[in-house]
Amino acid sequence: MNSNPSTTDFRLGWALAASGWVALAVFALADANPVRVAVATVFLLCCPGLAAVRSARPRLAASGAPMGRLESWVMVVALSLAIDTVITVAFFLTGGFISGWALAAVAGATTLLALPLCLPRGRGPDAPPPGGDPRAPEPDEAGENGDGGESDGGTNDGGAENGGEENDDRADGRRAGTARRADRRRRRGASGAALAGLLLVAGCTAGGGGGAASPSAPGSAGAGNAPGSWHLAFQDVFDGDRLNRSNWTTCYDWNQDGCTNAGNHELEWYRPQQATVDDGRLTLTANRSATKGSDGKTYPWTSGMVSTGRDSWNAQPRHTFTYGYFAAAVRIPPEEGMFPAFWLLPESRTTPPEVDIAEFISTTQYVQMTVHFTGPNGEDKDQWERYGPQDFPADYHVFALDWESDSLTWYVDGVQRYRVTEPEKIPHVPMEVLLDLAVGYPSAPPQNVDSARMTVDWVRVWQH
Repeated sequence: MNSNPSTTDFRLGWALAASGWVALAVFALADANPVRVAVATVFLLCCPGLAAVRSARPRLAASGAPMGRLESWVMVVALSLAIDTVITVAFFLTGGFISGWALAAVAGATTLLALPLCLPRGRGPDAPPPGGDPRAPEPDEAGENGDGGESDGGTNDGGAENGGEENDDRADGRRAGTARRADRRRRRGASGAALAGLLLVAGCTAGGGGGAASPSAPGSAGAGNAPGSWHLAFQDVFDGDRLNRSNWTTCYDWNQDGCTNAGNHELEWYRPQQATVDDGRLTLTANRSATKGSDGKTYPWTSGMVSTGRDSWNAQPRHTFTYGYFAAAVRIPPEEGMFPAFWLLPESRTTPPEVDIAEFISTTQYVQMTVHFTGPNGEDKDQWERYGPQDFPADYHVFALDWESDSLTWYVDGVQRYRVTEPEKIPHVPMEVLLDLAVGYPSAPPQNVDSARMTVDWVRVWQH
């Protein structure tokens, strides 16, 4: 069996199948680069719809309703936006939208839609060349004329020769018709497989976006067997171009034109301009820049943090929570000497208790999960566990804590990693949510490190 694919469709099919994965690679490698946005935009606007239109072109042509170039491109863009929207909405409805995961889902859908174009068109051993033999009858005609019908060979002079030629033509027609029917069956099968695959992608998307995205109902995926139903109590997906000040302050409760955590002897002075929002994410930036604090000391670094707490010591906190499922999609910096953290601090400003959902101390490969509590003699105590090794700076990861009245359960990318159930270690007071990029604990960054960035895609809190 020889194969003779339609060269244009065949090449276009493979190009479309690969386009999403190329866009995803550029998106992952070219962070904060205009090329990243341009490549992703072109892919999302054109490629899914083009794969769908080109794969369906034989059926559109058979319908007898050809479209002009402008109409075709309008349909391409409309279908692309429809596919993008379905996948994006599915992620949002599950409470776990992460741009990289959504782009990967669209890439997978585009590959599946392009599958029919990637299959070669089958031909019989003696089938006519591409474009068909003008002498070959249509399949039905070939069937009628080839059923042992009468031949002119018995009545015309030289009929044997003419009859032989006609029989050859009929045989060619039958073979061409059989090849076309087999090709249609093959392409219908590929289209069906593509549709089934697309439905599978949509189903996986609706099921939680591949495991890294936090679920809309934490008890269904990621929060173990926590009892009761859940409702979304707080979220920020960092839309727009500035921090939502109704959700966040940029310092601890002891804010006086900035702040630091003197208890850890950290090297940074937190300032509002170091916490920025752009392109759907929060960025906390640390810079090696000598800054004089309101406490009279000079700090070698300035950095950023956010908290759902107060603007000043005597103000009211913005949001506090007692129990719940706390989750954030965070990408930590790769530089040494940084101390990124996602944690909970009591509204009372008295510690312990304290719960560290995710913190990175002297490493970027192991995440530490810690609860601080009061010991039997009133002393400060803590208990912790580490999970790794893993290259956490390479991508976003979802760090989460299910805080129940009788347990603390930590999750990394939807998988349970640590659990504490001793009653004396479980807090029962309202807590604020914090994310910060501290510097210099427990050791200073090397001299060749002058800046670092921690980015947050979203933060959510569910409660019963």
